[in-house]
Amino acid sequence: MSTTIFVNLAVRDLARSRAFFESLGYSINEGFSDENAVSVVISDTITAMLLTREFFAEFTSKPIIDATTSTEVQLALSAESREEVDAIVGKALAAGATPAGEQDHGFMYSKSFDDLDGHHWDFVWMDPAAAAGGAPELSVEEIRANTTHS
Repeated sequence: MSTTIFVNLAVRDLARSRAFFESLGYSINEGFSDENAVSVVISDTITAMLLTREFFAEFTSKPIIDATTSTEVQLALSAESREEVDAIVGKALAAGATPAGEQDHGFMYSKSFDDLDGHHWDFVWMDPAAAAGGAPELSVEEIRANTTHS
């Protein structure tokens, strides 16, 4: 059975956030979108639900964090190639995202950004041969040497 993941994110400006994700090439499921929420279709099994902060608060008794000053989650999505990583992150930066680092370990390549509300997104490509055979072991020093933070 295939599992669908719904990632719910509180946003300050729903229209601006919608335009941001549309500029990345994602489609909107209008059937689950209204003045309180926008349903961003990431893939057949992943949907990002952008919710106004007020609507998001109806689903939790906990305080809603400010993702620009605190980390709630790091969202990582796979890409088909290094070029796809560069393209999607390039679109995000052009649409107002903040660069948030990159890694290049040869067999694995990633770039990150913080979206308009500070939610952290990683786009990762991994060499299929390395993935099939297991990633090479890297020391903490090797990982740090190949990682940049913006």
